[in-house]
Amino acid sequence: MPYYRVAGEIPPKRHTQFRRPDGALYHEELMGAEGFSSDSALLYHRNVPSAIVDSRAWDLPDLSTTPNHPLRPRHLKLHELAGDWRSADAVTGRRLVLGNGDVRISYAVAGAPSPLYRNAIGDECVYVEGGAATVETVFGAIEAATGDYVLIPRGTTHRWVPTGSGPLRAYAIEANSHITPPKRYLSSRGQFLEHSPYCERDLRAPGPPPSVEATDVEVYVKHRGAGGVVGSVLVHAEHPFDVVGWDGSLYPYAFNLADFEPITGRVHQPPPVHQVFEGENFVVCNFVPRKVDYHPLAVPVPYYHSNVDSDEVMFYVAGDYEARKGSGIGLGSISVHPGGHAHGPQPGAAEASLGAERFDETAVMVDTFRPLELGEGALACEDPTYAWSWAGRRAGGSA
Repeated sequence: MPYYRVAGEIPPKRHTQFRRPDGALYHEELMGAEGFSSDSALLYHRNVPSAIVDSRAWDLPDLSTTPNHPLRPRHLKLHELAGDWRSADAVTGRRLVLGNGDVRISYAVAGAPSPLYRNAIGDECVYVEGGAATVETVFGAIEAATGDYVLIPRGTTHRWVPTGSGPLRAYAIEANSHITPPKRYLSSRGQFLEHSPYCERDLRAPGPPPSVEATDVEVYVKHRGAGGVVGSVLVHAEHPFDVVGWDGSLYPYAFNLADFEPITGRVHQPPPVHQVFEGENFVVCNFVPRKVDYHPLAVPVPYYHSNVDSDEVMFYVAGDYEARKGSGIGLGSISVHPGGHAHGPQPGAAEASLGAERFDETAVMVDTFRPLELGEGALACEDPTYAWSWAGRRAGGSA
């Protein structure tokens, strides 16, 4: 849904002759959502964008999942997944943490540039937990750093190039659909409304289109296949980053979590006020430092609640999350609170929060409307005691 932009050189009218300095035609490519019926972009290539000279299978990382059965809340310590980050990249180094038929959540700790990559299944929303990177795309480059969401539309060729001295920590939300701002924030023509907690001015589009010349260029493609997600490597005759200009409303962009303006009230506000994006059968929310409830009898921490329609996934990225102090949750933690189980603050947290005027906490939340299963990354970093943290004792009655 990002608003209309123009970058580089384009002709005055679409689908008309646009010639190179040597007199040859540029090659026009339409990237369009929902066939030809929704947002799109027109890109102008020096070379034929569909020209490939080879294709082979890409053996994807382990994408198998295990049901959350027997049902229990989970605590996952993502920082334990770092491994040899200097040689890992933010695409092939992703480890699946949680997934279902609508969305996959992965984590990567990277120090090496990724291969050129294209997700042909759905949009990606990558939250940069730490570090910095240049995200090079067919539309241009985006500089991303801690606190940035990078939204990459389905079918966009791109790569991640870490630029900081330390590791790039990337929390990747891969949809089987598009990921957009919530419809309630937008007018019927797609403009952000006055009650939205962010707007067009907060979105950072790619810089000037890149100019790269190379032949026999590999692009790693994630796409649909028998049994689900499969991978292929397409070898392009010329480098895909040969775009001289583009225009439209479908393109990658970055949005920093610090530009989200929190919505507060006299009493505790429900999670939808924290929503930042939505996909098919899931939403993305973020909790940011904010003033809290100002009713004289307000209880600032959340009440206990049952997710009757969804699984709730909270990724704790900065500050100190008041509601779960004492549960083992810390920075780099994920809590998974599944539908069918009531959850809420740690015992004593409600009383301790009385009189608080501000919470210094930052978290990214994904709520899904179909059950999530555990990926190999989750099984490798789970805290097995978390489910009993409200009771203060382990399963079977031990303290």
